Amino acid sequence: MQTLQSSYRGLSLLLDLNWDRALYLGTLTAGLCLGIWMSGL
Repeated sequence: MQTLQSSYRGLSLLLDLNWDRALYLGTLTAGLCLGIWMSGL
């Protein structure tokens, strides 16, 4: 049980640390898609 709790805490920490990277990639993708849509391609 202790192993499950520590691995859950580790996964939660990993998600907290990488949340800004996922947001950055999502914003970048949305910007690229918007640029392609506005250019009419």
